Amino acid sequence: MGQRMKSIAVFCGASMGNDPKYRAMAEVVGTHLAKRGIALVYGGGKAGLMGAIADAVLAGGGEVYGVIPDRMVQAERAHTGITKLYVVESMHARKSLMAQLADGFIALPGGLGTLDELFEILTWNQLGIISKPVGLLNFDGYFDPLMNMVQQISEQGFLHALRPEELQRSDNIVDLLEKMNA
Repeated sequence: MGQRMKSIAVFCGASMGNDPKYRAMAEVVGTHLAKRGIALVYGGGKAGLMGAIADAVLAGGGEVYGVIPDRMVQAERAHTGITKLYVVESMHARKSLMAQLADGFIALPGGLGTLDELFEILTWNQLGIISKPVGLLNFDGYFDPLMNMVQQISEQGFLHALRPEELQRSDNIVDLLEKMNA
């Protein structure tokens, strides 16, 4: 059994998506993190799924650590009601600090920024820059096309197949956290 994670970086959308189910999913994840005493590390925004998960962790009595580039603070996108907000110079600095603060990583539905963060962390793990669990919350099959693409990349010889220890997957946050803690 692995060491229990005290903090998890969550990568997710800065918008809500087209269906209210995504907000509800983010709230369930945030509530569950708070209940388990796992601090949220995230992009520091107040909008979209990012804001929804942060608010749910806070409502559950949990801790929330946001990391946001100064440019986004100037645009008034920062969530000012969280435990601690780290303001950094760039997106690169954001990802680096999030990686330092978190014991593990989970991707929820989101856009290009979410995918960028997910793939950078997977790459850092493969290169040995970090060694931390990564999970994909495949809510309602959201990431099925992505996993098909990763399979295609592997089949064509550009990536070894991702082993379970490199990327845990589940459509349920309770199950996903158990797999990541194993």
